[in-house]
Amino acid sequence: MCVHSIGMIKYYNILREKVQKDRGTTLVVLGISILLVDLIFQLIIGETESQIVATYLWDGLVIGLAIGLAGVGLSLTYSILKFANFAHGDMITAGGFSGWVAVFAVMGVGRFDMKNLLLVGAGKPINVTELGISVSTTPLAVLFGLIVAIMGTVLLTLAIDRFVFRPMRHHNDGIALLIASIGVSLALRYGLAFIFKTQNRGLTAASLTASYSIPVGTGSVQIDLGEITLVLVAIALMVGVHVFLQYSTLGKAMRAMADNRDLALITGIPTERVVRATWIIGGALTGAAGFLITLERGTISFQFGWILLLLIFAAVIIGGIGSVYGAIAGGVVIGFTSTISLIWIPADLANVAVFSVMVLVLLYKPEGLFKGVTTA
Repeated sequence: MCVHSIGMIKYYNILREKVQKDRGTTLVVLGISILLVDLIFQLIIGETESQIVATYLWDGLVIGLAIGLAGVGLSLTYSILKFANFAHGDMITAGGFSGWVAVFAVMGVGRFDMKNLLLVGAGKPINVTELGISVSTTPLAVLFGLIVAIMGTVLLTLAIDRFVFRPMRHHNDGIALLIASIGVSLALRYGLAFIFKTQNRGLTAASLTASYSIPVGTGSVQIDLGEITLVLVAIALMVGVHVFLQYSTLGKAMRAMADNRDLALITGIPTERVVRATWIIGGALTGAAGFLITLERGTISFQFGWILLLLIFAAVIIGGIGSVYGAIAGGVVIGFTSTISLIWIPADLANVAVFSVMVLVLLYKPEGLFKGVTTA
């Protein structure tokens, strides 16, 4: 047998072993390839229009960055404190409400009953068009609301850590903290329901929000300023977290503690300071996510964060539990999956596609896309 034939056989055996070893990855790649070919075929024959695909891509990016931003705080908490915080979704809700209380109070002072403004229209519904709130016409009020949402959520997370998690941290494992977080979640959710009532209410005037038409193919994609704001602010915050973790002294300490807590203690890293910083950064991102998501949606309810929590956990699992970058990547994967899948399945089944992706990741790559890289 010639040397060339022996080389080909050896190459074939290596390739076969690799395919068998990475069978799950191979199947996923094959499935994505088939769907991509089918999508191209649909575009060619005109069964699916290009502007619809472009709209799905934009919507997927908006959803993905919102979920990813919300997931970063959850990943930070897990990487440092080693427990899944089930109160995270309701902290998002609290951040949204605190920001909109500030916006309503600023925009309605002197014209509406202040008590009702502070309850975001829970007592008597407020006409948001008459109030004049939109990211286009009242950018400073929206910016003020974002700042208040961030500060309010940071204070809330620090208070919860001080009175609930810190006393348990040194004497109990992650399971006890997880159960405690469920109790905190219930207390927050129904506390918000008691204060702000249970009805869904509008926040911004759609008629006052600027929108832009981007030509695509024979049609166009509609993009409003609320969506643009969410995308730009989310990207800016994510870049800020990256810079902080990679280049600041405290960020490096957080990475070291996430990698090996015992070694961090031995080397003199102030662990309590790191934990406090984790809650501050996580709380800030959580509050920003709550406010930006409600800004983009234009509505808020007492349980919207709880409803998002499953998608946030899915993003964290897909990206790699404990990885900040994994949470971002997982959020984007979820966003695109939930929208692009609508080409083949009804809208009611979009979440089925999302969680199917999560199950595939758990089956074939349980460490996540970023292999569980903690914190960074």
